[in-house]
Amino acid sequence: MAVLWLNEVSKEDVPLVGGKAANLGELMKLEIPVPNGFVVDARTFNEFLEATGIKYQILDMLKGLNVEDTDELNRASEEIRKLIISSEIPKSIEEEIRKAYRKLCEEEGEEVFVAVRSSATAEDLPEASFAGQQETYLNVRGEDEVVEKVKRCWASLYTPRAIYYRVQQGFRHEDVSIAVVVQKMVNSEKSGVMFTSHPVTGEKLCIIEAVFGLGEAIVSGKVTPDTYVYDRRQRKLVDVKVSEKTLMITRKDGKTVEVELGEKGKERVLSDEEIEELVRYGEIIEEHYKHPQDIEWAIEKGKIYILQSRAITTIKGKVEEEKVAGEGRILVKGLGASPGIGVGRVKVIFSEKEISKVQPGDVLVTTMTTPDMVPAMKRAAAIVTDEGGLTCHAAIVSRELGIPAVVGTKEATKVLKDGMLVTVDGDRGVVYEGEVKPKEEKKVEEVRVASAPLITATEVKVNISIPEAAEKAAATGADGVGLFRIEHMVLGLEKHPMKYIRDGEIEEYIQKLYEGMKKVVEAFYPKMVWIRTLDAPTDEFRAMEGGEEEPIEANPMLGWRGIRRDLAEEIHFRAEMRAIKRLIDEGFTNVGIMLPLVTNVEEVRKAKQIAIEEGIPLDKIDFGVMIETPAAALIIEDLCKEGITFISFGTNDLTQYTLAVDRNNENVAYLYDETHPAVMKLIEHVIKVCKKYGVKTSICGQAGSYPHVVEKLVRMGIDSVSANPDAVQRIREVVARTEMKILLEKLRDSDAK
Repeated sequence: MAVLWLNEVSKEDVPLVGGKAANLGELMKLEIPVPNGFVVDARTFNEFLEATGIKYQILDMLKGLNVEDTDELNRASEEIRKLIISSEIPKSIEEEIRKAYRKLCEEEGEEVFVAVRSSATAEDLPEASFAGQQETYLNVRGEDEVVEKVKRCWASLYTPRAIYYRVQQGFRHEDVSIAVVVQKMVNSEKSGVMFTSHPVTGEKLCIIEAVFGLGEAIVSGKVTPDTYVYDRRQRKLVDVKVSEKTLMITRKDGKTVEVELGEKGKERVLSDEEIEELVRYGEIIEEHYKHPQDIEWAIEKGKIYILQSRAITTIKGKVEEEKVAGEGRILVKGLGASPGIGVGRVKVIFSEKEISKVQPGDVLVTTMTTPDMVPAMKRAAAIVTDEGGLTCHAAIVSRELGIPAVVGTKEATKVLKDGMLVTVDGDRGVVYEGEVKPKEEKKVEEVRVASAPLITATEVKVNISIPEAAEKAAATGADGVGLFRIEHMVLGLEKHPMKYIRDGEIEEYIQKLYEGMKKVVEAFYPKMVWIRTLDAPTDEFRAMEGGEEEPIEANPMLGWRGIRRDLAEEIHFRAEMRAIKRLIDEGFTNVGIMLPLVTNVEEVRKAKQIAIEEGIPLDKIDFGVMIETPAAALIIEDLCKEGITFISFGTNDLTQYTLAVDRNNENVAYLYDETHPAVMKLIEHVIKVCKKYGVKTSICGQAGSYPHVVEKLVRMGIDSVSANPDAVQRIREVVARTEMKILLEKLRDSDAK
């Protein structure tokens, strides 16, 4: 069978039809309105190769191919693709594709425009492993064009980047096939995004953003969408924000064009009835996947279509209202995410394209910050966001920059207006009207200044996410960096890491990594900096240029991330190693490498081998792993024997995985507890085994900033604690006090004897 209709496939068919088609089929089975279409399955391509007799010709061309020789690779790729395009599709297959397209047109009542999308597959591998390497053709119309584009999609299985990728990853060319999705294109009159639950708190508030025309207007940031908030408990619309939409993006004569809206742009996009219908579909999808969803939708000729659905991963649990202290009228409340008081004029921005509005001393107000907004964040006196929790981008970066921040206000961009003078209290999560001076605490400050710096046997290190924060973090007196996350640095680049590599710009990417890493290593020299290799979940890459084909995972935190992804995309891991090698070659001896999300010894063994091949002197630097999974904790002895020199506990993940509790799920958030006996026993076991093998132990998870957890860890004998920059001094005091308690207890025990 050459063709399968989307309503015939499900998640079990990923090896045959690819992830996109399988997911759309799942939604269709729920009777969700998904644009109609079909899949020319992967078996059909194999049948084409066999029937035309070109299969072994292609394999012969690939045999012994030196993919590192660009000219040779391009020449082989061009010859293979020409061979495929010039070969006739068997009449039976061609007729089935034509017949399917005709049927699609009959069902739609016209000769429809379709999208023809490639989807490489393998029997035991997800489609996403090959994402972004094959072609997609939009606005295709007519039988001849559809057949031609299907053939061109098949040929794109042998683009230079696809051939190179398979060789680098060790995939046999004959084990990989390709499916092609042919789906009706929706020429949207209205489109947008819907969160079935609040993306920060998880409350049953459905949040819908909408624009006229195609959804590209939202993605590109060219248009500020309307925002609608629907309370699912009260079953009513509770908030409507109509923006002025200057243009719409639409299809005209088969091309995508921008159209000025004029007065129409001031109108409300969605009616109450459309909102209620969207909410109904959203609730069905959320119930099916058992998790709040981020849904892309479109409306054409009055009919709603669901284009895509994926899990929301930003939910942090309910935000509790802070107690307010001080004088002045309160404008908005949220979560105190970064301590301190900031006073300045408000500048409201909705995308990184507006960051030039923010001048030194302004208060940056936005829905949520992005890596591209960091330059403006560094200039700001304070940060205020509508969304976010304690571990969101705005919170982490603000803490590291030492800038007061209030997140999760829900309404800052509506209440605060450009030019308003406000006071931001990052401790209490409050924004006041005008300048409100904090109460003076001179005596306390004088005592603190006069105090001698504490020296502790247990090292107190600091966590860093952005290189620009390195100097301020070093000024805390921290004993080094226990976690340098490179995700924020990478997500702030111009394009997806693998796009640099696919575009032949690997050296440019390595240089960017090296420059960012050097800022941190140099600021702390000679104190040790443990650099964690890339650990961003797939959904965080999707907004980047080249990230459109990232896989859609039901729970990205349990998916293709950490060392498992770096070993699958080995060329990227090698790029990281090469950047670190440049630092070592410059004489920076304070560099350590830390592998995230380890679950077996083979991952460590393979990573070490690659590091050695790239010239990393593992006998001269620290090389360790994160303990974030029960698996890593339970095989710690085997990991120690493999030759690691340190471990660091990632308690956020370790707690979730041990207790089977999603800390982003409000229904079970009360069960999330880093000090649960099971979690503490795993930690204690790891520390004990590491002591036996002389492996250093540390903690870099959020719990490293919690005094009550730190006290327990010090008593267990942990070697170091890595806290957020704002918590270093407080944690050092806890460590010192605990160490003195232990000494005092021992003295008393000795006296008693």
